[in-house]
Amino acid sequence: MADDLLDRFFGKGVPKLGGPPVANPRLRDPLGLQCLFDIPLDLKADAVRAAVRDYHPDLDQATVELFHVPPDDKKRDKPHDLEPAIMGLVAWGPHVIKLVAFAGPMPPEAVRACVQPAHFAPEFKEVAYRHQTHVMLYYNGYDQDPLEQYVALAAVAGVLATFGAVFTLNETARTAIPAPVLTAHEEDNGDMLGALRGLPLVLLYCGFVKLEIEGQPGVWMRTYGAHRFGLPDLALHAADHTSAQFTFELFGNALRYLRTSGQRFAPGHTMQVGDDLFLRLRARTPDEWYLDSEGEMLVAERAAGLDVSAHA
Repeated sequence: MADDLLDRFFGKGVPKLGGPPVANPRLRDPLGLQCLFDIPLDLKADAVRAAVRDYHPDLDQATVELFHVPPDDKKRDKPHDLEPAIMGLVAWGPHVIKLVAFAGPMPPEAVRACVQPAHFAPEFKEVAYRHQTHVMLYYNGYDQDPLEQYVALAAVAGVLATFGAVFTLNETARTAIPAPVLTAHEEDNGDMLGALRGLPLVLLYCGFVKLEIEGQPGVWMRTYGAHRFGLPDLALHAADHTSAQFTFELFGNALRYLRTSGQRFAPGHTMQVGDDLFLRLRARTPDEWYLDSEGEMLVAERAAGLDVSAHA
């Protein structure tokens, strides 16, 4: 059974309707989320399966298979070795999620890159830094829509919150949120998948980061990870931190508009974001190293009295 699961985990086999899930071997750089736990791992397949099926009616036929990796006696004296303790597959419909769990903490530099710019209280960040164990989730299914891929990942991350996960990270987006955000709330009316689809892109699926650059007044605000949606990252220079919420909503609305409309932004385009506020978009300059992006980066600058060629 373990050999069969591991073969399918590594994409060996042909997925068949009604058959066991097989990880998609064609995904070379899958989307992923990371879950931090403040307790030792306690993941049993039956319990996780029940929780996944209870998360949403669409998941009522979900399968969960977990392989607990036997400890290597030769490595017992190396607690920081990142050897997986559990490997498995969580699957339903077209979705296959790889789960890789570790009995130790995530590398601190990776955690800090996500948690330090996150928008929650410093005392909660300390909880994240002191976490004990972690789980890596990778999308290896067959849905082509990156939003649906992230929704599937977030659903499994939400389930893991009931097993001790305290924070959910997105390394690509350099962001983190408290894990309970992904669990059921009264206002969701029992539709957690709908709630996950409705999250602002810049909350978890993309990141919103504020940067203070030495020698420059004010603060830069920018996104990370929008390239995963085929969208540009966005940046804006503000006088201070007071415009953070406005900019968060501006970027979220702009990316949502691009995603749902199929329109494109390009250097030279302008946006109207208020009765008398216009923003012109430009490409980042070579010396703006802090605005580097894995995809396209567009910088928004105030420009009064311009015609609108794109709306967010």
